[in-house]
Amino acid sequence: MTSAVVCGIGSYLPPRVVTNTELAARLGTSVEWIETRTGIHQRRVINAGGSTADLAVEAGIRAMKSAGLTRVDAVVLATTTPDHRCPGTAPAVASRLGLTGVPAMDVNAVCTGFLYAAASGAGLIATGVAERLLVIGADTYSTILNPADRTTTAIFGDGAGAVVLRRGEADEPGALGAFDLGSDGELAELIWIPAGGSRQRSTGATTPAEDHYFQMRGTAVFKHAVVRMAQAAGTATSRAGWRTEDVDRLVCHQANARILAALGTELGLAADRVVSNIASVGNTAAASIPLALADAARSGQLRAGHRVVLAAFGGGLTWGATTLVWPDITPV
Repeated sequence: MTSAVVCGIGSYLPPRVVTNTELAARLGTSVEWIETRTGIHQRRVINAGGSTADLAVEAGIRAMKSAGLTRVDAVVLATTTPDHRCPGTAPAVASRLGLTGVPAMDVNAVCTGFLYAAASGAGLIATGVAERLLVIGADTYSTILNPADRTTTAIFGDGAGAVVLRRGEADEPGALGAFDLGSDGELAELIWIPAGGSRQRSTGATTPAEDHYFQMRGTAVFKHAVVRMAQAAGTATSRAGWRTEDVDRLVCHQANARILAALGTELGLAADRVVSNIASVGNTAAASIPLALADAARSGQLRAGHRVVLAAFGGGLTWGATTLVWPDITPV
């Protein structure tokens, strides 16, 4: 069977580091409060004038270098923080990569965005639209956070990660397995930005300033995230013909350290099998899975031949999972 095969991976973080010491002083809280609730020690933030496209381009360049390519046939960008409300950011990213003319589209599934984008990319390969393509997860949540809201400002960071997918065989290393994706729009208000869209704008009503910023109901999100990711990971593992004990690494959306630990426990996986880089980069939304993959491959925690489950949960609500056997590739 034809499959989408991961053959390159790259990542990029903006240079500015925001430590918990800096953040605690700004938010009127303590370093201990931030670290005990999130597991995060620092995060990266774009400089003034920077954008999601800037990060996406850099990650794309590195992923293509990892794959030994200078050109791909399509670009799929997962992001909740596009450069403009209209048009999409993917065409601009493609052009800046020297890919003017190729299909390019944005996917907005919030923190599940990378998995939705990867599934879309696999579809483009299956239908013959592309032989090889870039799937990029990039977000700049620093641009949509309420600076007075310590619960969200402490969690999120900016970054981008990308993989190159190529047409291949289902039984080779790097081949993406069956995807399990889902959504529940009735719970959209758990993770959202209330204002700024067509619904609010059509009323012409004045809205509170905080409604133009990202909002999240953390306690409810925690419960849904663990349950939904565990279910999706279980389904994807079963479809791959694996048992839970066969899984070498779980790489899931880096929401916060408590969710990572709870999900590992729910799935019966030892802590050393659950990849985590949230302490150094924070929650990078759609970028979190490819960033975690690249970091784990770079450090040796993830090695060729490892059986890997990818899982994510985000606004929408959305969730998803898939599997792959990690290929012999070098992250850039």
